[in-house]
Amino acid sequence: IRRSLGIAMEVQQHLLPRHAPEIKGLDIAGHSIYCEETGGDYFDYLPAGKNGQRKIKIVVGDVSDHGIASALLMTTARAFIRQRSSRSGNLTQVVGDVNRQLTKDVEESGRFMTLFLCEIDGQNQTIRWVNAGHDPAMIYASDNHAFEELGGNALPLGVSETATYRKFDKQIHPGQIIVMGTDGIWEAINRDGHMFGKERFRDVIRHHARENATNILSAVYDELDDYTRGLKSADDITLVVAKLRGN
Repeated sequence: IRRSLGIAMEVQQHLLPRHAPEIKGLDIAGHSIYCEETGGDYFDYLPAGKNGQRKIKIVVGDVSDHGIASALLMTTARAFIRQRSSRSGNLTQVVGDVNRQLTKDVEESGRFMTLFLCEIDGQNQTIRWVNAGHDPAMIYASDNHAFEELGGNALPLGVSETATYRKFDKQIHPGQIIVMGTDGIWEAINRDGHMFGKERFRDVIRHHARENATNILSAVYDELDDYTRGLKSADDITLVVAKLRGN
């Protein structure tokens, strides 16, 4: 069983991005840590626009529960998303089509997947996103030290074939930091039974805002490890950081 789990872990880890894409005007870093050999968290970078355009799609997902069953659903969702994103269509069409496919596979199991899919356009300084039941991503502006959530109230994927999804958009500016994570971060518990919390998470971003995306990512994981004092996480943890560079 251990050998089989080890193979499953190796296969799933190879499905996650090993390196962030090089997009002009963007500094990106992402990482997932699973609480078991395999997990249900997922992140990916998807091409957007033609070569040379300052565009990228970023997706972060979280399958209910964790372990082997969640890993299987995560890999299925990854395939659906990649295949559908390679064809024409806006973000709502992509998420809607993936939801219909996924619902057919999981409707009797009770499992589902929350999803945040965005397209960052550095050329036109905009971010467009669809939120399918996921914890809101956040934008941090260093000029006023404020956070803004990128929310949405649509159903997670796999709940209903008839679910509808809405696209949002917002202007973004050089120096801002976009953070997309899963609830394993702020719901991490320390040895006293207290949660890490979103405010502590925001404080880490504020404190390291002048650093690059990789350092910001590492700072969050280091703070989590220090807070939990090495206590094994009860949930998968995923974070993607995208920092907008100056012109």
